[in-house]
Amino acid sequence: QVRLVESGGGLVRAGESLTLSCQYSPRNIYNGNDMGWYRQAPGKQRELVAFMRRGGDRNFIDSVSGRFAISRDIAKNTVYLQMNNLKPEDTAVYYCNVVDPRVRTNWGQGTQVTVSS
Repeated sequence: QVRLVESGGGLVRAGESLTLSCQYSPRNIYNGNDMGWYRQAPGKQRELVAFMRRGGDRNFIDSVSGRFAISRDIAKNTVYLQMNNLKPEDTAVYYCNVVDPRVRTNWGQGTQVTVSS
């Protein structure tokens, strides 16, 4: 059964940090693909904010570059998003999934990140 479980969100103040985790299964689907973190703010479309290629290359959107870091632990079937110096505009529900839309699976429930000013 395909499963994505995001966790680690919360309510923080601007400038603080959070680390999100995404545990996925089965591993044969996700370990063989580039994995990304997405977010969806109220009234906005879901956007890809960071992704990590199988080879280790990492990419970020401009608004989070230098503040966010993405990593994955293949043995634990987990992808992480370290978020530093959080800003109110980072407030959103965060999700993980495969980057390639042709093989992307159903979305998990996501984890809410709320940043107060």
